[in-house]
Amino acid sequence: MIGTEPIIALQHLRVDQAGQPILANVTLELGKGELAYLIGKTGQGKTSLLKTLYADLQIGKGQNAGTKAIVTGHDLLNIKPSQIPDLRKSLGIIFQDFQLFFDRSVAENLTFVMKATGWTDSAKMKHRQAEVLMQVGLGTVANKMPYQLSGGEQQRVVIARALLNEPKLLIADEPTGNLDQEASNEIMSIFQRISNAGTTVLMATHNLGLVKSFKGRILQVANGSLSERDVASFNGQNL
Repeated sequence: MIGTEPIIALQHLRVDQAGQPILANVTLELGKGELAYLIGKTGQGKTSLLKTLYADLQIGKGQNAGTKAIVTGHDLLNIKPSQIPDLRKSLGIIFQDFQLFFDRSVAENLTFVMKATGWTDSAKMKHRQAEVLMQVGLGTVANKMPYQLSGGEQQRVVIARALLNEPKLLIADEPTGNLDQEASNEIMSIFQRISNAGTTVLMATHNLGLVKSFKGRILQVANGSLSERDVASFNGQNL
């Protein structure tokens, strides 16, 4: 399912945090349908890189002449504030802490996002909600409240929410960090199916077991840079 046009194309990018450089010379291409892990110790720049990709962190001034930062066809070096919603509609963003409304049903949580991103036809909205809930194995929970679901089920609702607008890229920041191993494996199985269907998945994680069990590219941030690793090189070490 790998396409010729990269979903993410970065060249010589500097990533800043609080006005200070945290990563330098970041070069990366991810194609359609790839699954990649972003690993590294806390504070090394994983979340800052992800936030840069969805324009939550502005790219700092004074980049190299050869710097490029293209995400789903959007030029992040020259993106205007008015263009950021279009960028984010092409993405699905998944967080560790779910960020669900616990006073609203699953369907109401999905409806909130759909209305915020321009959906107006209630019948089409209901149909799409059913599709994404089935996609994550939760076809019967639309009328349940989030607190009635397990942590793994809540995270699957979050994935369903991220899929509503058929994103080209899923960005997941420690999506299994609060889950047990069984629930984590279920989430990774879903991510594999999503990538096999053509959506690129970039996931930050500390879970070496998942990285070993579910094949994907491994991108490590360390000492201010990004490099690609092979899983065999860890020799049982923690990420």
